[in-house]
Amino acid sequence: MTAYELSQPGRSRTAAGPPWPTAAVWDAGVRLGVHLELPPRALLPVREGMRLAGPVRRVEHDEGVASILEGIGWAVPGEVLLICNAGLTDEACVGDLVALEARAAGIAGLVVWGCHRDTAQLARIGLPVFSQGPCPASPRPRAGRENLTAAKMPGQDGDWVVADADGTVVVPAGVRERVLATAEGIVRAERRQAELVLGGVSVRRQLDWDAYVERHRLDPHYTFREHLAAVEGALE
Repeated sequence: MTAYELSQPGRSRTAAGPPWPTAAVWDAGVRLGVHLELPPRALLPVREGMRLAGPVRRVEHDEGVASILEGIGWAVPGEVLLICNAGLTDEACVGDLVALEARAAGIAGLVVWGCHRDTAQLARIGLPVFSQGPCPASPRPRAGRENLTAAKMPGQDGDWVVADADGTVVVPAGVRERVLATAEGIVRAERRQAELVLGGVSVRRQLDWDAYVERHRLDPHYTFREHLAAVEGALE
């Protein structure tokens, strides 16, 4: 039995899974007309079922693992470490020891603009880790490298990040409360609608589809999104 199997991940609300799926968070931004951000390329969990949410603590991977350890030292429990390694796919900047150190410090998870390694160990450790994928190579010196002009990863200290199997969404600090509250409302509405479908009430009936079709016929500028708001429905 390994140390990873002996050590159980923390059971905080964030580590257990946020109440806002990324899809609902994104739809909340659309509904509110606020700009949310996605990574330049998809970041996915190292193990199926991993989810995270929390305020961002941004770390630029300029000095290798020393940068990450410094970031862990500055972070407070519940924050998500956003580790920016220029989107490099030919080296890994996070592994099992970093994940263990972050978990011990109360970090809610790691979002890596780059790659990870020690995939099997990370899966057993259980700390949510999202990255571009695995790579066995360790980081190389930055001097002389020509491929460090990748698109910039969004997210600054104080912003909020939510991640699950669909990807990663960054919510600017100034709109966080409104977006997350709206996302919770969307989740409740979709759950209610799903239960009604299972009970035999179609989505079209719930959303008064025929009324929308007639209203849209008379007024082509009337959008389905407006209709959803009017009937307090959720279907994006």
